Amino acid sequence: MDVTLSDGFEPHERPVVAALYWQAFGHKLGRYLGPEARALTFLAAVLDPRFALVARDAEGRILGIAGFKTEDGALVGGDLPDLQRIYGYVGGLWRGLVLSVVDRDVSPDILLMDGICVRSDARGQGIGGVLLDAMKAKVQRLGKRALRLDVIDTNPRAKALYERKGFLATAVEETGVFEVMFRFRSATQMLWHVTAE
Repeated sequence: MDVTLSDGFEPHERPVVAALYWQAFGHKLGRYLGPEARALTFLAAVLDPRFALVARDAEGRILGIAGFKTEDGALVGGDLPDLQRIYGYVGGLWRGLVLSVVDRDVSPDILLMDGICVRSDARGQGIGGVLLDAMKAKVQRLGKRALRLDVIDTNPRAKALYERKGFLATAVEETGVFEVMFRFRSATQMLWHVTAE
């Protein structure tokens, strides 16, 4: 399959990217960003194309995205007013509190991945690997020393891909009392160092 990579996406593609992100992470996010229609509205509103690498097919259709987070922003941004605009005052408030629990700090010398998603009918064709390689190249272009991602315990296929791509597990964080809400027990932090290849 011919795959082209680009930085970002067009404004009219926001609903496509939101749906792709929800397809990949809706199971994990559903209890606090659902119902689906509102989640898609929220995601489409807060996605920032400056923090995305996009894989496309020969016709220009989005096959997959890899988001990242820096001190300047993230693929999935948004704040309390954004949440309250979609979910109402109280609904936005409790969702904001829950999201603050899973928010990950960034380090100036490490690029943090903010989700990698491949369209369901394009999986198994190496798109995820292409996006990971592109993220590694971005780390090097930005002069960072490493690329960090977190993979949940219910996604062993993704963890195996990351290990094949040279990522090493550095820590495991348990969800504790939030396991029921997030639908996973733990997340493994993984790093790929620029000097690793």
